[in-house]
Amino acid sequence: MSNVHARKRTDNVIDMFTRKPISPEESKRIIRLSPELDGLEMLYSNDANPNKLFSMKILCWALRTNGEVVALVPWLNDIVACDELRDPLNGHWEGYYDQGIDEIFYQAPIHKVVELETAAEYYKTAFQGPDDVVHEIPDSIGTHAIITTDNFASFSLEEVISWQLLNNGMVFAMIIDKNKVKSTPVLKGDPCLFPAQQHDGFKYFFHHRIANKIKANDPDAIAAFSLLVDP
Repeated sequence: MSNVHARKRTDNVIDMFTRKPISPEESKRIIRLSPELDGLEMLYSNDANPNKLFSMKILCWALRTNGEVVALVPWLNDIVACDELRDPLNGHWEGYYDQGIDEIFYQAPIHKVVELETAAEYYKTAFQGPDDVVHEIPDSIGTHAIITTDNFASFSLEEVISWQLLNNGMVFAMIIDKNKVKSTPVLKGDPCLFPAQQHDGFKYFFHHRIANKIKANDPDAIAAFSLLVDP
């Protein structure tokens, strides 16, 4: 399979709602999220295994100010657009995969595009500040955040409950402050949730399969995990 990286124009970008010109930076601001609930996956390769493809569950689809729709995945210490995954050490995007019909594709599904555009138009609101919460979606792929304050001498794996989109386009993974839990189960929007990325000890995101292997002290998972530890 060939690697597909379409070059996107950044001049004369128009806001999809106001139809006014916007800067290239503003054009990529995320304005709406839609969780991926049908099991669609991202395909990627890496330099260490040039003849193999790997897959990862897509977290959600995101609508940008310029009307572009991209899939997002938690990757190392960030949440990134799949088609912008070009880290030469950790992965190159190769496409999307629908396991149910064994089909590879390269553009957002039309039903997700329609859903996001319709929702963004319906819920269009004049938010006052960059930190205003646009909306919050539950995590559906078992993401965990790893927290350490002593360079991995000790650490905890915290389940990501939800993902919160702010008016400035930032997306935060929401984890539980156990000292503030008043009722269970903890659901999106609960006051005990806070952004993992704002914790001083936050390091990386892990898929639930890797997180469970680390919890079980799986030798291969621990060996891979050790490569991420700061010298």
